[in-house]
Amino acid sequence: MQQFADEAIIEVASGKGGNGCVAFRREKFVPRGGPSGGDGGRGGDVVFTIRRNLRTLAHLRYKHSFKAENGRDGEGRERNGRNGADVVVPLPPGAVLKDPDTDQVIQDFGGAVGGDFVFLNGGNGGWGNVHFKSSVNQAPRRALPGKEGAFRRLKVELQIIADVGLVGFPNAGKSSLLDNLTNARPKIAPYPFTTKIPNLGVLTLGGSRGGDWDGRDIVIADIPGLIEGASHGAGLGHRFLKHISRTAALIFLIDLSDVKYLDTFSVLYRELEDFSPALTAKKRIICGSKCDLEGTAEALEKLAAKYPEETVLGISVFSGQGLKELAGKIGAMVSGGNEEPGKSDEGQDSGEEQGDGDEGENGGKGVEGE
Repeated sequence: MQQFADEAIIEVASGKGGNGCVAFRREKFVPRGGPSGGDGGRGGDVVFTIRRNLRTLAHLRYKHSFKAENGRDGEGRERNGRNGADVVVPLPPGAVLKDPDTDQVIQDFGGAVGGDFVFLNGGNGGWGNVHFKSSVNQAPRRALPGKEGAFRRLKVELQIIADVGLVGFPNAGKSSLLDNLTNARPKIAPYPFTTKIPNLGVLTLGGSRGGDWDGRDIVIADIPGLIEGASHGAGLGHRFLKHISRTAALIFLIDLSDVKYLDTFSVLYRELEDFSPALTAKKRIICGSKCDLEGTAEALEKLAAKYPEETVLGISVFSGQGLKELAGKIGAMVSGGNEEPGKSDEGQDSGEEQGDGDEGENGGKGVEGE
């Protein structure tokens, strides 16, 4: 099975502070020169930083331990020890730090890019004996040791940052839709669970007018197909449900050629609700797929009649039916608009070939996500 690195357990430790020094001046013609021990250097910190060029946690697969440098010990002639170097752990946007035992969120980086998060501070350096000189103790033989650094085990999770998530049973046509709307090229085959890892694509809406770019890039995430009981661990998709938790909207893709198509939305809705009620509160579209097949027109009508409160569309990736309208509604959901784009398109539901029009009017292709 192809691996997708979206979880890792790591150990991080900040550096120990350097010890203070006990030393005395030993210079010619300077009798009783007094203490001259310097302070120890500060230990290095543990720092997390977000890097846009990272997409997974693959770099944490083989390196699990990160330790900052210890501070150097102080020296004579009041020379302080050098501070220890920080250890910097790069993470992709969307990473979450959790306690591995309680699963409590420590830091959620969300869509942050840039900026550093200091997680563990290094230990302070110890004082040298020069700090303990007094009128009654002019030759102190005392110095402080450096403070120990801190150690933590962490669970790092990746939650993909996308605007829209595709949800559906295996073989519902999610990968084909992603392939058509974007320049992502997921594996497509006529058997269940072809998609084993999440795929990202970018749908570009709008374009250049008068030399100014007024378009919008929308990231679409396709996760492996769900089955009944997915929220309790059945199938493959349950592991990746967290990747649609950041999305603004969901598209429920339903295979209209399936004999149980009328019950599919209820099953999917229940699985998402069991996993996280927040998923069912998102904006959504019910999308009946494979409308080019015989008998699907009547099936689409029945589906719309069963869920009158939902937005129900019919599409066919093969013929291009409904793709313009779907792209427009995706843009409206993500931008928060109330308009219903796509209704004015003539021949939208005619089932005619519209593959070329998708890219021309809506800019329906974008750069491929990883």
